[in-house]
Amino acid sequence: MKTPLIFAAVLTAAVAASGAASAQKTEEVGQNPYGGLHWSVAAPQGATWALQCQFAPVTVRGIRMNRINHTGTGRMAGRLPSDNGSCRLTKTGGEGGVGVAVVKNGVATSAGTRDAATPAVVNVF
Repeated sequence: MKTPLIFAAVLTAAVAASGAASAQKTEEVGQNPYGGLHWSVAAPQGATWALQCQFAPVTVRGIRMNRINHTGTGRMAGRLPSDNGSCRLTKTGGEGGVGVAVVKNGVATSAGTRDAATPAVVNVF
């Protein structure tokens, strides 16, 4: 009769451990959700693109997030909610190349591509 109790204890410990392992610290950014790194996309010949930026988890007005996604044509700029991140820019159509830059501490890190199969990637940590 000890087997069900042992199984229950092991199962409870495993569930608790898996929950602790998947929990990550989340920063509350409050009323200034985009006060972090500046990013900018350029497509001077009008190419279309898709941008995905990932960053350490933050809470914005009660919503936990760790990425943003944008699509567009030409130029677009914005800010991330934190001071670190990785952005991947994929050309989705049109003529010319696309480029992405992320600025941290006044220094821009950038990448570009003309090939839809090879995204431009910028990592800033």
